[in-house]
Amino acid sequence: MPAHNKHFDTLFVNANLATMAGGGLGIMENAAIGITKGKISYINLPSGITADEVHDVGGKWIIPGLIDCHTHLVYAGNRAHEFAARQAGKTYAEISAEGGGIAYTVKQTRAASEAELFAQSEKRLKHFLAEGVTTMEIKSGYGLDMESEMKMLRVAKKLGEKYPVTIRKAFLGAHSVPTEFKDRADEYIDVVVNEMLPAIAKEKLADAVDGFCEHIAFTPAQIARVFDAAKKHGLAVKLHAEQLSDQGGAGLAAQYKALSADHLEFASEEGIKAMAASGTVAVLLPGAFYMLKEKQKPPVELLRKHGVAIALASDCNPGTSPVLSLVAMLNMGCTLFGLTPEEALRGITVNAAKALGLADIGTLEVGKVADMAIWDIGHPQDLAYYLGGNACVGTIKKGQYNGNHS
Repeated sequence: MPAHNKHFDTLFVNANLATMAGGGLGIMENAAIGITKGKISYINLPSGITADEVHDVGGKWIIPGLIDCHTHLVYAGNRAHEFAARQAGKTYAEISAEGGGIAYTVKQTRAASEAELFAQSEKRLKHFLAEGVTTMEIKSGYGLDMESEMKMLRVAKKLGEKYPVTIRKAFLGAHSVPTEFKDRADEYIDVVVNEMLPAIAKEKLADAVDGFCEHIAFTPAQIARVFDAAKKHGLAVKLHAEQLSDQGGAGLAAQYKALSADHLEFASEEGIKAMAASGTVAVLLPGAFYMLKEKQKPPVELLRKHGVAIALASDCNPGTSPVLSLVAMLNMGCTLFGLTPEEALRGITVNAAKALGLADIGTLEVGKVADMAIWDIGHPQDLAYYLGGNACVGTIKKGQYNGNHS
Protein backbone atom coordinates (compact mmCIF):
# COMPACT_ATOMS: atom_id res chain seq x y z
CA MET A 1 0.00 0.00 0.00
CA PRO A 2 1.89 3.11 -1.15
CA ALA A 3 2.32 6.10 1.13
CA HIS A 4 1.73 9.66 0.05
CA ASN A 5 4.86 10.65 1.98
CA LYS A 6 7.68 8.93 3.78
CA HIS A 7 7.38 10.69 7.13
CA PHE A 8 4.65 10.04 9.68
CA ASP A 9 3.54 11.16 13.11
CA THR A 10 3.93 7.64 14.50
CA LEU A 11 5.38 4.47 13.05
CA PHE A 12 5.12 0.90 14.32
CA VAL A 13 7.80 -1.39 12.92
CA ASN A 14 8.80 -5.05 13.20
CA ALA A 15 5.11 -5.91 13.37
CA ASN A 16 2.98 -8.78 12.18
CA LEU A 17 -0.43 -7.53 11.09
CA ALA A 18 -3.86 -9.09 10.86
CA THR A 19 -5.49 -6.33 8.81
CA MET A 20 -8.89 -8.11 8.56
CA ALA A 21 -9.19 -6.57 5.10
CA GLY A 22 -10.23 -8.54 2.03
CA GLY A 23 -12.47 -11.15 3.61
CA GLY A 24 -9.96 -13.05 5.76
CA LEU A 25 -7.35 -12.33 8.40
CA GLY A 26 -5.30 -10.26 5.95
CA ILE A 27 -1.95 -11.33 7.39
CA MET A 28 1.16 -9.27 6.67
CA GLU A 29 4.43 -10.27 8.32
CA ASN A 30 7.43 -8.08 9.18
CA ALA A 31 5.48 -4.97 8.23
CA ALA A 32 5.29 -1.35 9.29
CA ILE A 33 2.21 0.74 9.90
CA GLY A 34 2.34 4.54 9.81
CA ILE A 35 -0.12 6.98 11.39
CA THR A 36 -0.75 10.60 10.46
CA LYS A 37 -3.31 12.81 12.21
CA GLY A 38 -4.98 9.85 13.89
CA LYS A 39 -5.45 7.82 10.72
CA ILE A 40 -3.55 4.98 9.09
CA SER A 41 -1.46 6.46 6.31
CA TYR A 42 0.95 3.63 5.49
CA ILE A 43 1.00 -0.17 5.58
CA ASN A 44 3.97 -1.80 3.91
CA LEU A 45 7.53 -2.97 4.39
CA PRO A 46 9.60 -0.62 6.57
CA SER A 47 12.07 0.75 4.03
CA GLY A 48 13.19 4.36 3.76
CA ILE A 49 10.52 5.78 6.07
CA THR A 50 10.74 7.95 9.18
CA ALA A 51 8.43 9.24 11.88
CA ASP A 52 8.36 11.63 14.81
CA GLU A 53 7.77 8.63 17.07
CA VAL A 54 8.83 5.06 16.29
CA HIS A 55 7.75 1.94 18.18
CA ASP A 56 9.46 -1.40 17.57
CA VAL A 57 6.90 -4.01 18.62
CA GLY A 58 9.38 -6.88 18.43
CA GLY A 59 7.40 -9.18 16.16
CA LYS A 60 4.17 -8.88 18.11
CA TRP A 61 0.81 -8.79 16.33
CA ILE A 62 -1.18 -5.66 15.58
CA ILE A 63 -4.91 -6.23 15.05
CA PRO A 64 -7.71 -3.67 14.64
CA GLY A 65 -8.98 -2.40 17.98
CA LEU A 66 -11.65 -4.78 19.25
CA ILE A 67 -15.30 -3.72 19.00
CA ASP A 68 -17.96 -4.89 21.45
CA CYS A 69 -21.15 -4.12 19.54
CA HIS A 70 -23.71 -5.23 22.15
CA THR A 71 -23.39 -4.44 25.85
CA HIS A 72 -25.58 -3.31 28.74
CA LEU A 73 -22.49 -2.14 30.63
CA VAL A 74 -24.17 0.74 32.50
CA TYR A 75 -26.29 -0.47 35.42
CA ALA A 76 -26.25 -0.39 39.22
CA GLY A 77 -25.82 -3.31 41.59
CA ASN A 78 -25.54 -6.90 40.37
CA ARG A 79 -27.54 -10.10 40.58
CA ALA A 80 -24.93 -12.47 42.00
CA HIS A 81 -27.38 -13.32 44.79
CA GLU A 82 -29.91 -14.45 42.18
CA PHE A 83 -27.29 -16.61 40.50
CA ALA A 84 -26.61 -18.26 43.82
CA ALA A 85 -30.37 -18.73 44.39
CA ARG A 86 -30.81 -20.36 40.98
CA GLN A 87 -27.92 -22.72 41.66
CA ALA A 88 -29.63 -23.64 44.93
CA GLY A 89 -32.77 -24.62 43.04
CA LYS A 90 -34.93 -21.51 42.91
CA THR A 91 -36.60 -20.86 39.55
CA TYR A 92 -36.40 -17.63 37.59
CA ALA A 93 -40.19 -17.26 38.01
CA GLU A 94 -39.85 -17.50 41.78
CA ILE A 95 -37.05 -14.96 41.78
CA SER A 96 -39.07 -12.59 39.58
CA ALA A 97 -42.12 -12.94 41.84
CA GLU A 98 -39.94 -11.72 44.71
CA GLY A 99 -38.96 -8.60 42.76
CA GLY A 100 -35.87 -10.05 41.12
CA GLY A 101 -34.72 -10.18 37.51
CA ILE A 102 -34.76 -7.05 35.37
CA ALA A 103 -37.07 -5.37 37.91
CA TYR A 104 -34.34 -5.63 40.56
CA THR A 105 -31.74 -3.99 38.31
CA VAL A 106 -34.23 -1.28 37.34
CA LYS A 107 -34.83 -0.51 41.01
CA GLN A 108 -31.08 -0.34 41.72
CA THR A 109 -30.34 1.76 38.63
CA ARG A 110 -33.14 4.23 39.31
CA ALA A 111 -31.91 4.69 42.89
CA ALA A 112 -28.26 5.27 41.94
CA SER A 113 -27.00 8.79 41.43
CA GLU A 114 -25.32 9.58 38.13
CA ALA A 115 -21.95 9.63 39.91
CA GLU A 116 -22.60 6.26 41.55
CA LEU A 117 -23.71 4.76 38.24
CA PHE A 118 -20.58 6.07 36.53
CA ALA A 119 -18.29 4.70 39.26
CA GLN A 120 -19.79 1.21 39.05
CA SER A 121 -19.79 1.15 35.26
CA GLU A 122 -16.23 2.36 34.76
CA LYS A 123 -14.93 -0.58 36.80
CA ARG A 124 -16.49 -2.91 34.24
CA LEU A 125 -15.27 -0.84 31.30
CA LYS A 126 -11.65 -1.10 32.43
CA HIS A 127 -11.70 -4.89 32.01
CA PHE A 128 -12.63 -4.48 28.34
CA LEU A 129 -10.11 -1.71 27.68
CA ALA A 130 -7.30 -3.86 29.09
CA GLU A 131 -8.18 -6.54 26.51
CA GLY A 132 -7.86 -4.31 23.46
CA VAL A 133 -11.41 -2.95 23.13
CA THR A 134 -11.39 0.51 21.52
CA THR A 135 -15.09 0.78 20.57
CA MET A 136 -18.16 -0.31 22.52
CA GLU A 137 -21.89 0.02 22.24
CA ILE A 138 -23.72 0.63 25.51
CA LYS A 139 -27.49 0.25 25.73
CA SER A 140 -29.88 1.82 28.18
CA GLY A 141 -32.90 -0.23 29.27
CA TYR A 142 -32.51 -0.54 33.04
CA GLY A 143 -34.17 2.78 33.75
CA LEU A 144 -37.51 2.36 31.97
CA ASP A 145 -38.52 5.92 32.81
CA MET A 146 -37.44 9.20 31.25
CA GLU A 147 -35.08 10.37 33.99
CA SER A 148 -33.31 7.04 34.48
CA GLU A 149 -32.96 6.19 30.78
CA MET A 150 -31.37 9.58 30.12
CA LYS A 151 -29.14 9.15 33.16
CA MET A 152 -27.83 5.85 31.78
CA LEU A 153 -27.11 7.38 28.37
CA ARG A 154 -25.34 10.36 29.93
CA VAL A 155 -23.13 7.99 31.91
CA ALA A 156 -22.31 6.06 28.72
CA LYS A 157 -21.37 9.32 27.02
CA LYS A 158 -19.15 10.37 29.93
CA LEU A 159 -17.30 7.04 29.88
CA GLY A 160 -16.33 7.74 26.27
CA GLU A 161 -15.15 11.21 27.20
CA LYS A 162 -12.92 9.99 30.05
CA TYR A 163 -11.42 6.86 28.50
CA PRO A 164 -9.73 6.02 25.16
CA VAL A 165 -12.79 4.30 23.73
CA THR A 166 -15.51 5.26 21.27
CA ILE A 167 -18.91 4.73 22.90
CA ARG A 168 -21.98 4.22 20.72
CA LYS A 169 -25.20 4.65 22.65
CA ALA A 170 -28.42 2.71 22.02
CA PHE A 171 -31.76 3.69 23.58
CA LEU A 172 -33.41 0.47 24.79
CA GLY A 173 -36.54 1.84 26.42
CA ALA A 174 -38.46 -1.10 24.91
CA HIS A 175 -36.47 -3.61 26.99
CA SER A 176 -39.12 -4.69 29.47
CA VAL A 177 -42.45 -3.46 30.81
CA PRO A 178 -41.75 -1.62 34.09
CA THR A 179 -43.71 -2.69 37.14
CA GLU A 180 -45.77 0.50 37.19
CA PHE A 181 -47.10 -0.44 33.72
CA LYS A 182 -47.77 -4.09 34.55
CA ASP A 183 -50.23 -5.57 32.01
CA ARG A 184 -50.26 -2.24 30.14
CA ALA A 185 -47.48 -2.73 27.60
CA ASP A 186 -49.16 -0.63 24.92
CA GLU A 187 -49.43 2.31 27.28
CA TYR A 188 -45.75 1.99 28.14
CA ILE A 189 -44.86 1.95 24.42
CA ASP A 190 -46.87 5.19 24.14
CA VAL A 191 -44.49 6.75 26.67
CA VAL A 192 -41.40 5.37 24.89
CA VAL A 193 -42.55 6.67 21.51
CA ASN A 194 -44.15 9.98 22.47
CA GLU A 195 -42.06 11.12 25.42
CA MET A 196 -38.75 9.31 25.92
CA LEU A 197 -37.57 8.95 22.34
CA PRO A 198 -38.18 12.58 21.28
CA ALA A 199 -36.40 13.90 24.38
CA ILE A 200 -33.43 11.57 23.92
CA ALA A 201 -33.18 12.46 20.23
CA LYS A 202 -33.33 16.18 21.03
CA GLU A 203 -30.45 15.81 23.52
CA LYS A 204 -28.51 13.66 21.02
CA LEU A 205 -28.04 11.01 23.69
CA ALA A 206 -28.47 8.01 21.37
CA ASP A 207 -26.98 6.82 18.09
CA ALA A 208 -29.53 4.04 17.65
CA VAL A 209 -32.77 2.65 19.05
CA ASP A 210 -33.08 -0.97 20.18
CA GLY A 211 -35.93 -3.18 21.36
CA PHE A 212 -36.61 -6.64 22.76
CA CYS A 213 -39.02 -8.54 20.51
CA GLU A 214 -40.01 -11.63 22.49
CA HIS A 215 -43.04 -13.24 24.13
CA ILE A 216 -41.78 -12.06 27.53
CA ALA A 217 -41.21 -8.52 26.28
CA PHE A 218 -42.79 -6.76 23.26
CA THR A 219 -44.68 -7.86 20.14
CA PRO A 220 -43.54 -7.12 16.58
CA ALA A 221 -46.36 -4.54 16.29
CA GLN A 222 -45.18 -2.74 19.42
CA ILE A 223 -41.56 -2.77 18.24
CA ALA A 224 -42.65 -1.48 14.82
CA ARG A 225 -44.11 1.58 16.56
CA VAL A 226 -40.77 2.20 18.26
CA PHE A 227 -38.89 1.77 15.00
CA ASP A 228 -41.24 4.14 13.16
CA ALA A 229 -40.54 6.77 15.79
CA ALA A 230 -36.79 6.12 15.61
CA LYS A 231 -36.78 6.60 11.84
CA LYS A 232 -38.79 9.82 12.26
CA HIS A 233 -35.99 11.15 14.45
CA GLY A 234 -33.25 9.97 12.10
CA LEU A 235 -31.92 7.23 14.37
CA ALA A 236 -30.69 3.81 13.25
CA VAL A 237 -32.42 0.73 14.66
CA LYS A 238 -31.39 -2.71 15.92
CA LEU A 239 -33.20 -5.52 17.65
CA HIS A 240 -32.95 -8.27 20.25
CA ALA A 241 -34.60 -10.97 18.14
CA GLU A 242 -35.46 -14.68 18.30
CA GLN A 243 -33.54 -15.40 21.51
CA LEU A 244 -36.21 -17.57 23.11
CA SER A 245 -38.72 -18.10 20.30
CA ASP A 246 -39.38 -17.12 16.68
CA GLN A 247 -41.47 -13.97 16.82
CA GLY A 248 -40.55 -12.82 13.32
CA GLY A 249 -38.06 -10.36 14.79
CA ALA A 250 -35.32 -11.04 12.25
CA GLY A 251 -37.68 -10.25 9.39
CA LEU A 252 -38.94 -7.16 11.20
CA ALA A 253 -35.38 -5.94 11.73
CA ALA A 254 -34.66 -6.49 8.03
CA GLN A 255 -37.85 -4.66 7.03
CA TYR A 256 -36.56 -1.56 8.84
CA LYS A 257 -33.03 -2.07 7.50
CA ALA A 258 -31.74 -2.52 11.04
CA LEU A 259 -28.01 -2.40 11.58
CA SER A 260 -28.20 -5.72 13.40
CA ALA A 261 -30.46 -8.42 14.79
CA ASP A 262 -28.99 -9.93 17.94
CA HIS A 263 -29.20 -13.39 19.59
CA LEU A 264 -31.11 -15.23 16.78
CA GLU A 265 -31.16 -18.71 18.32
CA PHE A 266 -34.66 -19.35 16.92
CA ALA A 267 -34.33 -17.40 13.65
CA SER A 268 -35.97 -18.98 10.61
CA GLU A 269 -34.42 -19.27 7.18
CA GLU A 270 -37.00 -16.79 5.92
CA GLY A 271 -35.83 -14.25 8.50
CA ILE A 272 -32.19 -14.87 7.65
CA LYS A 273 -32.86 -14.39 3.93
CA ALA A 274 -34.49 -11.06 4.74
CA MET A 275 -31.45 -10.04 6.81
CA ALA A 276 -29.16 -10.94 3.92
CA ALA A 277 -31.18 -8.76 1.54
CA SER A 278 -31.18 -5.79 3.92
CA GLY A 279 -27.51 -6.07 4.95
CA THR A 280 -28.50 -6.57 8.60
CA VAL A 281 -25.67 -8.06 10.67
CA ALA A 282 -26.26 -11.13 12.87
CA VAL A 283 -24.81 -10.47 16.34
CA LEU A 284 -24.30 -13.72 18.25
CA LEU A 285 -24.05 -13.66 22.05
CA PRO A 286 -22.48 -16.85 23.42
CA GLY A 287 -22.23 -15.48 26.96
CA ALA A 288 -26.01 -15.37 27.36
CA PHE A 289 -26.38 -18.76 25.66
CA TYR A 290 -23.92 -20.21 28.17
CA MET A 291 -25.34 -18.56 31.28
CA LEU A 292 -28.92 -19.53 30.41
CA LYS A 293 -27.84 -23.10 29.59
CA GLU A 294 -29.67 -22.84 26.27
CA LYS A 295 -29.91 -25.79 23.90
CA GLN A 296 -30.99 -24.12 20.67
CA LYS A 297 -27.93 -22.75 18.87
CA PRO A 298 -28.13 -19.86 16.42
CA PRO A 299 -28.34 -21.16 12.81
CA VAL A 300 -24.75 -20.46 11.83
CA GLU A 301 -24.89 -22.64 8.72
CA LEU A 302 -27.90 -20.69 7.40
CA LEU A 303 -26.14 -17.40 8.12
CA ARG A 304 -23.15 -18.65 6.12
CA LYS A 305 -25.34 -20.02 3.34
CA HIS A 306 -27.07 -16.69 2.79
CA GLY A 307 -24.00 -14.53 3.32
CA VAL A 308 -25.11 -12.71 6.46
CA ALA A 309 -22.21 -11.03 8.26
CA ILE A 310 -21.66 -12.54 11.71
CA ALA A 311 -20.54 -10.45 14.67
CA LEU A 312 -19.86 -11.50 18.26
CA ALA A 313 -20.38 -9.47 21.41
CA SER A 314 -20.20 -9.83 25.19
CA ASP A 315 -23.81 -8.85 25.99
CA CYS A 316 -22.34 -7.66 29.31
CA ASN A 317 -25.36 -7.37 31.60
CA PRO A 318 -26.20 -8.15 35.25
CA GLY A 319 -28.64 -10.98 34.66
CA THR A 320 -28.04 -13.28 31.70
CA SER A 321 -24.48 -12.43 30.65
CA PRO A 322 -22.25 -11.05 33.43
CA VAL A 323 -19.32 -11.17 31.02
CA LEU A 324 -16.29 -8.90 31.43
CA SER A 325 -14.22 -10.27 28.53
CA LEU A 326 -14.91 -9.82 24.84
CA VAL A 327 -11.89 -12.01 24.03
CA ALA A 328 -13.47 -14.93 25.90
CA MET A 329 -16.37 -14.71 23.46
CA LEU A 330 -13.97 -15.77 20.67
CA ASN A 331 -13.40 -19.16 22.26
CA MET A 332 -17.06 -19.52 23.24
CA GLY A 333 -18.24 -18.54 19.77
CA CYS A 334 -16.06 -21.31 18.37
CA THR A 335 -16.76 -24.04 20.93
CA LEU A 336 -20.47 -23.35 21.47
CA PHE A 337 -21.57 -22.15 18.04
CA GLY A 338 -19.04 -23.77 15.70
CA LEU A 339 -17.45 -20.61 14.34
CA THR A 340 -13.93 -20.79 12.96
CA PRO A 341 -11.27 -18.70 14.74
CA GLU A 342 -11.19 -16.45 11.66
CA GLU A 343 -14.96 -15.94 11.71
CA ALA A 344 -14.84 -15.20 15.43
CA LEU A 345 -12.08 -12.62 15.09
CA ARG A 346 -13.85 -10.94 12.18
CA GLY A 347 -16.91 -10.94 14.43
CA ILE A 348 -15.29 -8.54 16.93
CA THR A 349 -13.57 -6.35 14.34
CA VAL A 350 -14.86 -5.73 10.82
CA ASN A 351 -18.34 -7.22 11.27
CA ALA A 352 -18.83 -5.61 14.67
CA ALA A 353 -18.02 -2.25 13.05
CA LYS A 354 -20.70 -2.94 10.45
CA ALA A 355 -23.17 -3.81 13.22
CA LEU A 356 -22.65 -0.31 14.60
CA GLY A 357 -22.80 1.40 11.21
CA LEU A 358 -19.15 2.46 11.43
CA ALA A 359 -17.21 2.32 8.16
CA ASP A 360 -13.96 3.93 9.34
CA ILE A 361 -12.82 1.25 11.80
CA GLY A 362 -12.64 -2.55 12.00
CA THR A 363 -9.77 -3.12 9.54
CA LEU A 364 -6.20 -1.91 9.16
CA GLU A 365 -6.30 0.01 5.87
CA VAL A 366 -4.95 3.32 4.66
CA GLY A 367 -7.50 6.02 5.43
CA LYS A 368 -9.11 4.19 8.36
CA VAL A 369 -8.99 5.54 11.90
CA ALA A 370 -5.90 4.25 13.70
CA ASP A 371 -7.65 2.13 16.34
CA MET A 372 -5.43 -0.88 17.01
CA ALA A 373 -4.35 -3.34 19.67
CA ILE A 374 -0.96 -5.02 20.10
CA TRP A 375 -0.84 -8.67 21.12
CA ASP A 376 1.97 -10.90 22.40
CA ILE A 377 0.80 -14.02 20.57
CA GLY A 378 2.17 -16.46 18.00
CA HIS A 379 -0.78 -16.16 15.59
CA PRO A 380 -4.15 -14.36 15.62
CA GLN A 381 -5.98 -17.68 16.06
CA ASP A 382 -4.38 -17.90 19.52
CA LEU A 383 -6.95 -15.37 20.72
CA ALA A 384 -9.74 -17.88 20.11
CA TYR A 385 -7.68 -20.83 21.35
CA TYR A 386 -7.03 -19.66 24.91
CA LEU A 387 -9.81 -19.16 27.44
CA GLY A 388 -8.55 -16.72 30.04
CA GLY A 389 -5.40 -14.68 30.36
CA ASN A 390 -4.69 -11.41 28.61
CA ALA A 391 -2.11 -11.15 25.84
CA CYS A 392 -2.87 -7.51 24.99
CA VAL A 393 0.19 -5.34 25.63
CA GLY A 394 -1.12 -2.00 24.41
CA THR A 395 -3.69 -0.13 22.38
CA ILE A 396 -3.65 2.74 19.91
CA LYS A 397 -6.77 4.92 19.91
CA LYS A 398 -7.11 7.45 17.09
CA GLY A 399 -3.35 7.27 16.68
CA GLN A 400 -2.53 7.74 20.38
CA TYR A 401 -0.45 4.93 21.84
CA ASN A 402 -1.73 3.90 25.28
CA GLY A 403 1.26 1.84 26.30
CA ASN A 404 1.55 -1.44 28.10
CA HIS A 405 -1.29 -2.89 30.15
CA SER A 406 0.91 -5.26 32.12
